[in-house]
Amino acid sequence: MENSTSNLATRTLLPWLLTGLVLLSACTTMPRQQSAPVEDRGASSPHSVPQRLPEDQQVTISPLEREPVAPATPLASSAVVALLQNAEQQQRAGQYDSAAATLERALRIEPDNAHLWHELGKVRLGQRQWAQAEQMAQKSLRLASGDRLLGAANWRLIAAARRGSGDLAGSREAERQAGSLR
Repeated sequence: MENSTSNLATRTLLPWLLTGLVLLSACTTMPRQQSAPVEDRGASSPHSVPQRLPEDQQVTISPLEREPVAPATPLASSAVVALLQNAEQQQRAGQYDSAAATLERALRIEPDNAHLWHELGKVRLGQRQWAQAEQMAQKSLRLASGDRLLGAANWRLIAAARRGSGDLAGSREAERQAGSLR
């Protein structure tokens, strides 16, 4: 009887332990790299910015990688935390398509995780997909009620997306919103 109970415990826990080890090893074996330049997709893309704006309308998009946002909410499972870490490494390496796919997997696990929506917005900003970056930040804002730090980070993301799309007045308004949450 005791032997069958220990066999049952081993069969039940072993898959979970192996999954955790695989996820952990995937996160620790990837080399860290500095951010790579953003690919210029040319003026044919509907989300691209003109190569040269007049001097009074120059657009500067600051990187949002170093946002002081917690990596995950209390809801986050260990699988989501591992996926988030993997996506952050991919983003730092300039692998925006891979980072987006990884974050979308995490969102299938936890669709109401405001931090994941914010991170996906940062990836879309890196891809120069201004409208999608703003939409992801807006979704994160709706889910992050009460989290002032994440709310301010979302408004800064919205400001950068609007600046990228050429909406300078909208960008200033979003910056004002971010400032009101500090």
